[in-house]
Amino acid sequence: MTAATTLAARAAAQMSAPITRKIPASGAEIPVIGLGTSQTFEVGASAAQRAPLRQVLETFFASGARLIDTSPMYSTAEQVLGDLLTPEMHARAFLATKVWTRGARSGIEQMSRSEQLLKSPRLDLIQVHNLLDLDTQLATLREWQAAGRVRYVGVTHYTVSAQADLERVVSREKLDFVQLNYSPVTRAAERRLLPLAAERGVAVLVNRPFEDGELFARTRGKPLPAVAAEVDAASWGQLILKFIASHPAVTCIIPATASVAHLKDNLAGGYGRLPDQRQREAIAAALA
Repeated sequence: MTAATTLAARAAAQMSAPITRKIPASGAEIPVIGLGTSQTFEVGASAAQRAPLRQVLETFFASGARLIDTSPMYSTAEQVLGDLLTPEMHARAFLATKVWTRGARSGIEQMSRSEQLLKSPRLDLIQVHNLLDLDTQLATLREWQAAGRVRYVGVTHYTVSAQADLERVVSREKLDFVQLNYSPVTRAAERRLLPLAAERGVAVLVNRPFEDGELFARTRGKPLPAVAAEVDAASWGQLILKFIASHPAVTCIIPATASVAHLKDNLAGGYGRLPDQRQREAIAAALA
């Protein structure tokens, strides 16, 4: 086999299988692109409202993707997701939700309600959302984890101003996951939080990858930079996701969508080549 043939075979393999990352706490692997449910899954009970979401889930699982992030704070999202997941989807899904309340009893009630709505006796990940009543909720979560009621425990926030608080928690607590905001134009997490997560063996979920859609407004009508072809990106969305995925501390990115077309574009960001440091800076510059 010639060197050219070897390179071609390697490139074909990269494009045919999704990029996966290991969860440090267990060594289990998950695809680097997941799915969020904020706003998009906050719909009613009508078939017309839920049909697009059913198609999104069917496409998501058919691709081999697994991790879905939701929350009791997202109005109906947990219930909608639980209603739409089939037994076959449940068997493949990595379900992550949150607790966001004060007091041990309230936390237990909220998490028990999440189990019921998601139709899952054991959830994969429960995260203390925005660090609210952290010590109380973590104490309950550790009990649940010991009892086999939840596999992984984590914390979340979605603002740069809270990342110093996340750093302190990741430094002092034994956690499996931390969820944070990160994008090519919001890179504060690179300074300390992402390296700390890697050092402490904490998996990283990334929220707000598109800056709540602002990056699409910024790039509308703008041609892709040359670096896109170098990393197998056919759209701005893919280029942004590849930038995020190229940081070695990132485990999974959770863009939310109710569109199959947008989902397919997002999933494509989890295939092929990822940017090196030079290419990362070129992507960031193109979005500045």
